[in-house]
Amino acid sequence: MINNIPKTSRKNGKYIYRFFSEVIITSIAVAIFLYHWYEFVKINNNTGYLLGAGNLGMATGIYLILYIVIGKWLHAFKIGVERKANILAGQVLTLMTVNFIELFISCAITGQFRYFPKFIKTYFAMFLIQALVNCLISVILVNSYRKMFPPLTIIEIHGDHDNNLYEKINGIAYKYKIEERMSCDEEEANIRKKIVGFDAVLLNDLPAHKKNKILKVCFELDKRVYFVPKISDVIVKNSEELNLFDTPLFLNRNNGINPIQRFIKRFFDIAISIVTLIVLSPILLITALAIKIEDGGPVFFRQERVTLDGQRFMILKFRSMIVDAEKDGRPHPAGEQDDRITRVGKIIRAIRVDELPQLINIMKGDMSIVGPRPERWEHVEKYAEDIPEFLYRNKMKGGLTGYAQVYGKYNTTALDKLKLDLLYITNYSLLLDVQIIFETIKILVQKESTEGFTESASKEMHDADL
Repeated sequence: MINNIPKTSRKNGKYIYRFFSEVIITSIAVAIFLYHWYEFVKINNNTGYLLGAGNLGMATGIYLILYIVIGKWLHAFKIGVERKANILAGQVLTLMTVNFIELFISCAITGQFRYFPKFIKTYFAMFLIQALVNCLISVILVNSYRKMFPPLTIIEIHGDHDNNLYEKINGIAYKYKIEERMSCDEEEANIRKKIVGFDAVLLNDLPAHKKNKILKVCFELDKRVYFVPKISDVIVKNSEELNLFDTPLFLNRNNGINPIQRFIKRFFDIAISIVTLIVLSPILLITALAIKIEDGGPVFFRQERVTLDGQRFMILKFRSMIVDAEKDGRPHPAGEQDDRITRVGKIIRAIRVDELPQLINIMKGDMSIVGPRPERWEHVEKYAEDIPEFLYRNKMKGGLTGYAQVYGKYNTTALDKLKLDLLYITNYSLLLDVQIIFETIKILVQKESTEGFTESASKEMHDADL
């Protein structure tokens, strides 16, 4: 531990540690690649011109750039920032993606596409070694980081609305520690005096005018600030700066995705859904047979959901619960230990196979690969009574996966789902879609992302966002 070192030095030490961690991890990945690439080309290259320093440098440079860019994009180097599982998943996905791209680049460099099958074997063996070594090194680096740098000490300044953010923050004990809590109704002088002794300040759901005042105090005192955004904060996050005259002006277009983006998004939806259906057809067939054999009931489950502009459609899923699980016609969210879930259902829900038939909805145009998760119309009406802004989610076509699915949980509250989905809607780009697809693969290994509703969580509703 380095508690006796000044806070500024500790902060700089974290950045330096992360930088050298990235250098170490990257060097190992590139070294393993270079060894395998050199050995393969030496044996299989017939041109005699590809083993010089220039070609080795080019191959190394391409791999290095791809690995750093994609690794940063997938948070593979977030030592001390992300959870271990996220870093390890990011490393594996980065190596898999970079090696796949480099596979074709190597064939192009050698001019020997006939060696493609051999390249696949070489790159697969290389990937396994890289993944094993880099994940092991990453775990060591993360553990060392946590021993060297203590968690940030935080003071929470809260409003009147009660929530469980305190438990969430303190749940990441290696990173944060809320040591004191105080009300935003305290005198400003007292607040100013208190926050001086902490590494950071958490503003937990404060009224806008009080949040703005304390933000300025934290800025003045060079204090790191974490705060819960209001819906309006999320909407203005992606504002465009205009410099037309000597008064700062921000522009929010608020017109959704443009026609070109809509066309490209639809093209990729169709292409990805067709390819995925073909590749996963054996899994789909086995799942369908297992459901039918278990109880003889229907293979598919259809349910009305809400999508773009409030339109309703019938979503398609593999049936994971007993027949007539909702025979009274009313929605009953699945609990964590729900006896209505079948044996096959428990398996396919755990690995998300039950969602795959929605690829058919995507091909039909009801849904998109990425977008706000389409809710039942009963839920939309219920949530909108307390949170009218919940209807903002209908500005984008519903998706098989989405921002709230990646960064939230199955039992995330309605208000938090809305904020997460608005972050996607107001910052949309095709690159963001690709990132969410990769992040979706990462969260499949995280149990908390598939948690069912507890009895209390299924009833919980947030007050209006003031």
